Amino acid sequence: MLKEEAHSRILELRGILEENSRRYYVDNAPTMSDYEYDQLMHELEALEAVFPEFASADSPTRKVGSDLESPSEPSSREFVQRPHRYPMLSLGNTYSIEEVEEFSSRADKTLGTAFTYCCELKFDGTAICLTYRQGKLVQALTRGDGVVGDDVTENAKRISNIPLQLHGNYPEEFEIRGEVLMPYAAFDRLNELRALDDELPFANPRNAASGSLKLINPDEVAQRGLWCTLYHIPAQSLDFESHDQALRAAASWGLPVSDERRLCRNIGEIREFIDYWDVNRKNLPYATDGVVIKINEMAYQRALGYTAKSPRWAVAYKFKAEQALTPILSIDYQVGRTGAITPVANLEPVLLSGTIVKRATLVNEDQIRQLDIHEGDYVYVEKGGEIIPKITAVEPSRRKPGARVPEFPKLCPDCGTPLVREEDEAKWFCPNSDGCPMQIKGELLHFTGRKAMDILAGEATVDQLYTLGYVRTPADFYDLTMHQLMSLEGWREKSAIRFKASLDKSREVPFERVLFALGIRFVGETTAKTVARHFGDVDSLIAAGEEQLKEVPDVGDVCAKSIYDYFRDERHLIEIQRLKAHGLRFSVEEPAAAASEALEGKVIVISGTFSISRDEMKALIEKHGGKNSGSISGKTSFLLAGEKPGPEKIKKCEELGVPVIGEAAFMEMLPAEVPEAVSEGKVEQLSLF
Repeated sequence: MLKEEAHSRILELRGILEENSRRYYVDNAPTMSDYEYDQLMHELEALEAVFPEFASADSPTRKVGSDLESPSEPSSREFVQRPHRYPMLSLGNTYSIEEVEEFSSRADKTLGTAFTYCCELKFDGTAICLTYRQGKLVQALTRGDGVVGDDVTENAKRISNIPLQLHGNYPEEFEIRGEVLMPYAAFDRLNELRALDDELPFANPRNAASGSLKLINPDEVAQRGLWCTLYHIPAQSLDFESHDQALRAAASWGLPVSDERRLCRNIGEIREFIDYWDVNRKNLPYATDGVVIKINEMAYQRALGYTAKSPRWAVAYKFKAEQALTPILSIDYQVGRTGAITPVANLEPVLLSGTIVKRATLVNEDQIRQLDIHEGDYVYVEKGGEIIPKITAVEPSRRKPGARVPEFPKLCPDCGTPLVREEDEAKWFCPNSDGCPMQIKGELLHFTGRKAMDILAGEATVDQLYTLGYVRTPADFYDLTMHQLMSLEGWREKSAIRFKASLDKSREVPFERVLFALGIRFVGETTAKTVARHFGDVDSLIAAGEEQLKEVPDVGDVCAKSIYDYFRDERHLIEIQRLKAHGLRFSVEEPAAAASEALEGKVIVISGTFSISRDEMKALIEKHGGKNSGSISGKTSFLLAGEKPGPEKIKKCEELGVPVIGEAAFMEMLPAEVPEAVSEGKVEQLSLF
């Protein structure tokens, strides 16, 4: 691969991995299987090894996935962020037993003496770190970015098997780490309730557990049926001779430690453990996705040490996606909000990764042809990464004589309009965007979505409002009366009042999200934000030609044409006027004037805790003309370090010669307005390189 091609692919992979990491850890709505994500990560690691000149400290290969919400995004709850006493790293992983053998061989060669392995199940939940003091639970933090986590102590106290008070001969203070899980039974029950409330179901138990741990109301957490299993006491926290000894001690204090572990002496015994659980995990009441192999002796763990991202003394072997063989009963053709026609196979129900699978997408006509699917075929179904079921292959030996290839429709299955397929498109589309019921309902649902207008209207509600003729366009939501809302099936006055309140709140949504909510094809969240800020208001955007639109970063020919065509349609212009009349925001609010230019042109990274919140510190930087960055690079002006800054960031500053200053020194750079805690000189300068 040429250097230019490699650089382009590296940047592309970083973008894909960072986006999917955010969807996995923050949104709890992954769109990619664990296997697909891991394969892309391995590809990026390989490219960065071959082309080290393109390596970067902020690459996903060097960072732990973060469950912290972006400060720029609205949060359902402002959790206090606290530093981890010891960094929470992630594990290196593999799907290959040969790579486990290589891990074992490296350990043998490095240590040069006899040792044992502790093999454990890899639980598919969300990481948590508990701190006990004098036997009482005093703090629970999420993994966060590995250096700082969200304080979810009150929620953790409502998880039934996390003890609030230990018993036995426990130490004065220590921390222990593990996973919060949602058992299959609780997961199924939760999704049934969400369906009744017109809410989208969680994709899998891991996402449900992560979302539940960050609920606003701890009482609601208690109703979610969460479970905790603990598996690691940091060596710095307590002194044990071995990992297994530490876990046995933790169990004696009343902590929920898994019994499903085994001490192994060689790769043969490790293989036996993996093979056993690859089959028997299906009988467990909760999700597991692999086996973790750790060097058992603590002295040898210290000898092997760590990389920037993970320990060298442990590796995770991940099970390949579970597979089942089941017949196709029929194929439906669904119409999406953009008019794309997606074939979906109705399957004879089959148990897969703890849930019953009845349907699987076939993506498009080309995939049906590539898989050589015939009516009534038996197909192999997988749930890669425990997420979305997909058909991976056909079993031709089970095909009935005379079975026909399904005929892809030529007309829209919803409105009867002839379908079209562009030369460079894989999907067929219904072009009747403003007259096709399924597209209209899809657009209405998109408009009400959490990342758009955040209106309390799920799929069932939108369907009722459309069927009754109450809503045909987004502006119709704002014309709904209490009488109309009370006529909806299952609605009471309280439901109608809550819906009306969400409509009122939606009038405060900024222009960039309103633009995204309009559902213009090829205009996602990021593009909507960029376009809105470039033009400032909708009138300037409407007046823009295609060439002007192409001047916007990340807007190419196809996207520019889509935006231009959207605003040439008189129906859309009328709709925007109606939404304006209902008080929606169609211009970007002017940013507050900078307090000074003291930090103009400076790129600043912050780390640690300060006398004010991290968000307030970042706002202060922007207020005085500076720019916040999340990672250290050659462009960084300085690292602003509070108490307990991230050691990796400090190390990177040393390598690159980036100055590190404390909070007091930073405040001296600013004119006048200084928080009281700092003006009293309570925070000292850290260091300057």
